[in-house]
Amino acid sequence: MARIDASTLDLQERVVSINRVSKTVKGGRIFKFAALVVVGDGAGTLGFGLGKASEVPEAIRKGIEDAKKNLRPVSLRGTTIPHEVVGKFGAARVLMKPAPQGTGVIAGGPVRAVMEVAGVRDIRTKCLRSNNPCNVVTATVEGLCSLRGLGQVAAVRGKAPEEIIG
Repeated sequence: MARIDASTLDLQERVVSINRVSKTVKGGRIFKFAALVVVGDGAGTLGFGLGKASEVPEAIRKGIEDAKKNLRPVSLRGTTIPHEVVGKFGAARVLMKPAPQGTGVIAGGPVRAVMEVAGVRDIRTKCLRSNNPCNVVTATVEGLCSLRGLGQVAAVRGKAPEEIIG
């Protein structure tokens, strides 16, 4: 798959979660921060990254850089997704269903951030099993990237899109 150049896109950034981690050493505790960030152009391009540093702004900056290196295309149909899908990663499962126009984004925190930056405006979702933000975001991105539009299905079958619709 060809890499998507982040410099040509107008990307939105959204911080999903900031986690404080500590390490106990002889002199006391050392605190560091991990920031989970998603970026997207609002039109079908999406990426996420994790940045770790001793200061929160530095962790966010690192997360944004990581997310811009991992941009992936998402297949959309208007303001929703082409078909129902379940994204899986680790113990996290995210069920995503297309919704009619005007429904809005019915999703929890991490999934909502991913949907908004990806450009999905109408969708129903449900997080199943794990609610760990890192795993939920990864499962959501995996599910969205596994979507196939009408053109992709037609190309795989060797037919014209009009033949598949009927």
